[in-house]
Amino acid sequence: MQARLATLWETLRTNFWFVPSLMAGGAVLVAFVMLTLDARLENSVIRGLPGVYAGGPEGARSLLSTVASSVITVAGTTFSITIAALTLASSQYGPLLLRNFVRDRGNQAVLGTFIATFLYCLLILRTIRAEAGLADTEFVPHLAVSVAMGLAVASVAVLIYFIHHIATAIQADTIITAVSTDLHTAITRLFPTTIGQHQPTRAPASLEADRRTRATQTARAVTVAESGYLQAIDAEALLHLAIEHQLTIELFYRPGAFLVRGSPLAQVWPVNRFSPSVRQALRDACVVGHARTQSQDVEFAINQLVQIAVRALSPGVNDPFTAIICIDRLGAVLCQLAGRTMPDAYRYDDDGYLRVITPPVTFAHLVNVACDQIRQYGRSSVAVTIRLLEMLERVADYSYTDEQRTALLRQVEMIWHGSQQTLAETADRADVERQYLAVVHGLREASSKD
Repeated sequence: MQARLATLWETLRTNFWFVPSLMAGGAVLVAFVMLTLDARLENSVIRGLPGVYAGGPEGARSLLSTVASSVITVAGTTFSITIAALTLASSQYGPLLLRNFVRDRGNQAVLGTFIATFLYCLLILRTIRAEAGLADTEFVPHLAVSVAMGLAVASVAVLIYFIHHIATAIQADTIITAVSTDLHTAITRLFPTTIGQHQPTRAPASLEADRRTRATQTARAVTVAESGYLQAIDAEALLHLAIEHQLTIELFYRPGAFLVRGSPLAQVWPVNRFSPSVRQALRDACVVGHARTQSQDVEFAINQLVQIAVRALSPGVNDPFTAIICIDRLGAVLCQLAGRTMPDAYRYDDDGYLRVITPPVTFAHLVNVACDQIRQYGRSSVAVTIRLLEMLERVADYSYTDEQRTALLRQVEMIWHGSQQTLAETADRADVERQYLAVVHGLREASSKD
């Protein structure tokens, strides 16, 4: 349930209508409150308040009509500018970044302010009454009109903010910083345990016994109900399901994988405790959607930075400086990951029985995700190649295990071999080799100290 709620919240955040809809609803509520106050208070008391509109019905109508028509025009212009920024971001930085622009709270609040102001003015405008010769039937909501004037001033301020915000939001540094910040937050949430903290682990003999038991059991496969991306897995619900029915559940995919309808999603044993309700509960614990999200998929967030770097290295853009910024940010991410303990693939109940098996996330896999495409597309750039090696050297200083250093050394070797095959200038190859030898020496020295 928690994973499904987190996915729902992420979906709402990435919808452009969510915040404007809330603000529009707030405008309706404020209009109702202000009209109630105007109806209950005496006009003489209201007009005596400082800053309150004191004109007649015609002036109020003219004011509200002007504000409403102006803000809806500006709202249309703002929406057009936002669409243009989305188009630029998609072509320049890649379609994966569109999600970040759509869920930008600043853009949503700007559009919501204009829509709320327009809706508020319409609701107040319809209540103004003035009949010739009948002063008793005249009604001018002075407080409500004054609030409309305040909303008009706020709309002007919001417009100035929007011009500044959209101008800075499409800059490469701003985009890369925002993505890397989200990535660091996701790592802290998904990998909360740091290396060195105490963790209860299973003895190797017990793990081997679990593997033998699994090999001898006849399992029942659970297939995928609909095609799409596996966005999240409710691990607690799966563990509770396995304990309740005395089952062992093995998942075949982790969040971020694309599932095809009818393909195996998991297997469950023993088969005599399997039932259609178990099948449905297992499917409900796996949230499937049309797009990847970073709620449980740290690889997706890494791919966003990689996509910016690869786009910058394309012949049509040819911007190695943006790629180098992405490499620096990816280096910080890998340094953080090197100090985190990857979750165990095996989950047990309180009695020590194996209940859930999930595909593990490894440091080596995340290093490959961060480096492979940049290495392949940037092999002809000396600056990018050297910065990749420098980044891996920095990550090596934060590595704690031989498994981590082996993953880093594999990337270093591929970078060096690629540069020797691609770079034509002897001096360039020598510069790359010098940095390559420095990284290899550091990795070997760190391994010898353990």
